[in-house]
Amino acid sequence: MAITDSPHGHDFGELLQDCVHCGFCLPTCPTYVLGAEEMDSPRGRIVLMKELQDGELSPQLVTHIDRCLSCMACTTACPSGVRYDLLINDTRAEIERRTTRSLGERLKRRAVFAMFPHHRRMRALIPMLPLAKLGRPIPKLRELSRLAPERPPRLAPMPDDLPARGESRGRVGFLQGCVQRAYFPHVNRATVEVLRAEGWDVHAPGDLACCGSLELHAGEAERAAKRAADTVEAFKDDDIVVTNAAGCGSGMKENPAIADKVRDITELLAEHEPRATRHPVHLRVAYHDACHLAHAQDVREQPRKLLRQIPGLEIVEPEGWEICCGSAGIYNLTQPDAAAELGRAKAERLLATGAEAIAAANPGCTLQIQAHLRELGHPLPVYHPLELIHRSITGASS
Repeated sequence: MAITDSPHGHDFGELLQDCVHCGFCLPTCPTYVLGAEEMDSPRGRIVLMKELQDGELSPQLVTHIDRCLSCMACTTACPSGVRYDLLINDTRAEIERRTTRSLGERLKRRAVFAMFPHHRRMRALIPMLPLAKLGRPIPKLRELSRLAPERPPRLAPMPDDLPARGESRGRVGFLQGCVQRAYFPHVNRATVEVLRAEGWDVHAPGDLACCGSLELHAGEAERAAKRAADTVEAFKDDDIVVTNAAGCGSGMKENPAIADKVRDITELLAEHEPRATRHPVHLRVAYHDACHLAHAQDVREQPRKLLRQIPGLEIVEPEGWEICCGSAGIYNLTQPDAAAELGRAKAERLLATGAEAIAAANPGCTLQIQAHLRELGHPLPVYHPLELIHRSITGASS
């Protein structure tokens, strides 16, 4: 069976033809930078994707698509406007529909998707992860133990509805997410408190789990569609829906049923003049561009604008900002060697800025960067930009 029209309403073949093989994407593609192999570049993968039009699906295609991080740096660099984001999602979905993976790969993917979209399961697993370092550990559990917090964060559950402080600007829906809620509930709390301080009533449905982005970007189209439908239903009465996780925002903006409503939290706040007074935060911060924010959503200036509103905060920029840190959804579990090389390089570039802390707007990036900073012997704090804004509004010293 050939792939022609995408389930998302575009012509797969026409999108393939947009690539003129100019090579502008090559220096921004992490996997090409690592190995300089043409088939591990966006244009090389597009050449391989053409076999799908003829109903073919080779092991070579599967291998090189699996190696892609879906970081979308190529879409930022491309002068022809190639929609690689749509092509890679369609190709991954076709691979999962038509490929019988090895038993080990099937079990690995099943375990990942039985855990990551469920924040309660992730939190429950944290105390057991140190056991993965004993004896002969299961490789994927060992990798997860490197990334996860040492203990489950403690924070009281968030009410579904919280009123604005002062005159209301309106109501926003807020996605609490899965990884963010499991590992970084304090980021969610800071996000909601900043929204309230800036005059927004917040609707944060606690019974909504994963938005489906994690599965969408891994080719699990049917599971992703079900979660996406639940997300649309949960926010049907909200005109604006915000998220503080770059991967979630990227996936939700790919869903035409909700895309027009979705804003990254930094987009929404940057659109309005701040109401709450900002107090000084004296800190030298390196800003890390999460790929699914900077490339997939074209949100680069807004977080910087908000951080510059904080008195005393100095923002420094690392070299190679466009190169992925290697987290990329579940990539650091499925391709740990490449992910580790990218993570180490990212941590070294961030340290080279002389920063005292890092700002990153995606939970996967935060986990990856924290792990590699620790391994390099420089465990700098990694904050979400909303944590720093919240600290500035409250006047907290730390």
